[in-house]
Amino acid sequence: MTEVAKDPQDVGAETEGPSLWRQRDFMLLWSGQTVSEMGSAVTQIALPLVAVVALNASTFEVGLLAAATTAAFAVIALPAGALVDRGSKRSIMTICNILRLLVIGSVPVVAALGTLTMTQLYLVAVTAGVCTVFFDVSYQSYVPSLIRADLRMDANGKLGTTQAFAQLGGPGLGGGLVAAFGAAGAMTADAISYLVSVVSLYGIRAREEAPPARRADETLRSQITEGLRFVVGHKILRRVVACTGTANLFNGMSSALAMIFLVRVLHVRPGLTGLVMAGAAVGGIAGGVFAGRLAKKIGSARIIWMSMLVFSAPQVVAAAAWPGWGVLLFPLGWGIAYFAGMVYNVAQLSYRQSVTPPELMGRMNAAVRWVVWGTLPLGSILGGVLGTLIGVRPVLWLAFIGSWAAGWFVFFSPLRHMRDVPQPAPASAPVVTR
Repeated sequence: MTEVAKDPQDVGAETEGPSLWRQRDFMLLWSGQTVSEMGSAVTQIALPLVAVVALNASTFEVGLLAAATTAAFAVIALPAGALVDRGSKRSIMTICNILRLLVIGSVPVVAALGTLTMTQLYLVAVTAGVCTVFFDVSYQSYVPSLIRADLRMDANGKLGTTQAFAQLGGPGLGGGLVAAFGAAGAMTADAISYLVSVVSLYGIRAREEAPPARRADETLRSQITEGLRFVVGHKILRRVVACTGTANLFNGMSSALAMIFLVRVLHVRPGLTGLVMAGAAVGGIAGGVFAGRLAKKIGSARIIWMSMLVFSAPQVVAAAAWPGWGVLLFPLGWGIAYFAGMVYNVAQLSYRQSVTPPELMGRMNAAVRWVVWGTLPLGSILGGVLGTLIGVRPVLWLAFIGSWAAGWFVFFSPLRHMRDVPQPAPASAPVVTR
């Protein structure tokens, strides 16, 4: 990608050279988030295992627990975006990680006392979810202020690779920790990871640009409305949101039933579930590594719909897995889904950052997250209900096919006639609907 002139939103970005490897602040952000993502991946395995193994939770209860982890996006994402645009994004991220350290750390403590209940797991999931809402909205809005416009695709790819690497190493580590210390004890690793992230955020030197002064008549409600109007009024963004939200609805179904499918249908031992899930995450790492190269070869706009409709199609083989060697079909299909999803996420996030004025970045990300993460708890609950009524395997077939079909939303949009993502919107660009 050719060098572009700096716009005001790049104030504070480092200018040591074209390589992100030589940018100290980005490396701090990236390394801290890598450790945090690794810890979160441990909890992703350990939390449902606490419910399934330690508390003997039903299929519906496990689905409800999965829904509780993402329910906050449906409730508070919109006001969170407006509040993030008003304050320091790095400070918000730091506070959220401190709170998540305390909340996640409470599980092994209470479990050691022998008083752990499903009620506490629900409360932990909801509280940590609220912190995740504010952190993620701040995180996605903070990156464009730290990274030059021409390096954002590379930065998003690296950050996406981090997430996928955590999904590779985290579940394996989680499975080992579960085997050694029990599911609740394994969550201690996640609590420690948030402390590491706090330290890395504190070490960033770049000064964050102050948010623009609010108008006298500007209320929280009007700010939320402005962000929603921008997303809904944009003819491509609204299709991206529809695609991602639909895919996440079905992903919520498959994620809620994954542990039950492995333990109760495929008869995988709890301590080995992490290794199975880790093998699947190889696809996510490959997606993060190759997303930028594929975007250059295929087109940074064209790759958005192609990743969904072409790359993700074979993911359905995961639902065909059977006990014994047939278990390998599960990480194969899951890995294909991770690869396609990572390429798609890097491309659509870079597109969103390119077309959104800096003063709307937090609200845009919050509005998008409100929809696309808001469908996850619905999918989790639906997965739990349908899994109880018709069985786990049929629901997985439905979930994988539905996730693939979501790609038609972006195919039947102006993206089909575009090769590359447009240049980033300047800070002075007016907020207009299209």
